[in-house]
Amino acid sequence: MRRKLVVGNWKMNGNRAANASLLAGIVAGVNASEASCAVCAPAPYLAQCQDALAGSPVAWGAQDVSAQPGGAFTGEVAASMLADFACAYVIVGHSERRAYHGENSELVAKKAVAVLDAGMTPIVCVGETLAEREAGQTVAVVASQLGAVLDLVGERVAQIVVAYEPVWAIGTGKTATPAMAQEVHAQLRAQLMAKNAVAAETVQILYGGSMKPDNALELMAQPDIDGGLIGGAALKAADFLAILHAAN
Repeated sequence: MRRKLVVGNWKMNGNRAANASLLAGIVAGVNASEASCAVCAPAPYLAQCQDALAGSPVAWGAQDVSAQPGGAFTGEVAASMLADFACAYVIVGHSERRAYHGENSELVAKKAVAVLDAGMTPIVCVGETLAEREAGQTVAVVASQLGAVLDLVGERVAQIVVAYEPVWAIGTGKTATPAMAQEVHAQLRAQLMAKNAVAAETVQILYGGSMKPDNALELMAQPDIDGGLIGGAALKAADFLAILHAAN
């Protein structure tokens, strides 16, 4: 049985004082649950996360990474640098990176490989826009996005996490119904199965479309939803913990 995983994506939010309060609240509320959890913070605060979370059940990670190993790439952060802060997870291909920074699936795949090469777990994001959903292209879009990564990671597919984030449900207050989310998660599981049947049974597929305390339980009751990639609700310890507890 796959262990549930709840990951908070802080996006471009936080400051040292607010982070300290949030991290302390999360650590205080985490119990010996069956679910795993992590927070993905802005890069400047990874040292703070490491200091606050080391020795706790809460892992930490980054929101993006360069596909390059190092060198003359001003403003970029290499996977080896994130590993230096003991990051466990790195988000790659988030819809905001694809939309605002022009990242395509081939680049996302290279980033996933860079994360794996550095000994961390990539959280590979896939998802469709509202226009793509209304055009009936959901399955084709997410299959193409995931396929690019599967082709490049090869036999290491068991070492990735997948996150389905319907773009039209992020930050809009709209949420896919549990049945809608499960349908896409099942398609992603089938795609993983075609690549590696054994790995497909263990890879966690998270839901990343405005999961909140009031819908987390019903969403995570679906057979192929293995947790959540949490945005806004991850910025409040009580909300993040409520979602985590719903995963148990």
